[in-house]
Amino acid sequence: MNKQSTRSAWKGLAAGVVGGVVASWAMDRFQYWWLSFGGGDELQLQQATGDPREEPATVKTASAISEGVFRHSLTDREREIAAPFVHYAVGTTAGAVYGLAAEYEPDVTTFAGIPFGAAFCMVVDEGALPLLGLAKGPTAYPISTHAYAFASHLVFGLTAEVVRRAVRRAL
Repeated sequence: MNKQSTRSAWKGLAAGVVGGVVASWAMDRFQYWWLSFGGGDELQLQQATGDPREEPATVKTASAISEGVFRHSLTDREREIAAPFVHYAVGTTAGAVYGLAAEYEPDVTTFAGIPFGAAFCMVVDEGALPLLGLAKGPTAYPISTHAYAFASHLVFGLTAEVVRRAVRRAL
C-alpha cells in the first residue's frame, strides 16, 4: 500500500488536535519552568508583554472576543479563566492544521516539528499579534522576550510532532 492511499484527513486532523492540546500543555509547563528561575507572576507578565502593567496577548484576545461578540467586559476572574482557554484554543487549532498538513505534505514534519514551532512563533507572536494590536511590534521587546517565546514554540513544535506521530500510528 503506497503512502498516498493511506492518507486520511480525519485521522490527520484528530492526531493534530491531540498533538496541539498536549503541545500547548508542554509549552505551558516549559514557560512555567523558564519563569520559575526569574521571579514569578510579575516576571511572567513582563516576559510575555515587555511591560509588567500590560496584559498578556491571551487576555487581550479573550477580552476582544468577549466585548466584540458578546458586548461583555470580562471580570478579573473571567480573565483568569479565559487566558488559558485562548492559549489552548490557538495551540489546538495550530495542531489540527499541522496534523492535516502532515497527511498531505509529510515534509512539514521534518526535523521533528521544530521548524513548525519556529514558523508558528514567527507567524503568531512576531506577526499576527502585533498586526491585530494584541502586542507591540517585535522591536518593542527585549531579546530575552524573543528568546523565551521562540524556545517555548520550539517545545510546542517538537511536542506536537511527537504526539501527532504516535496518535496517527495508533489510528
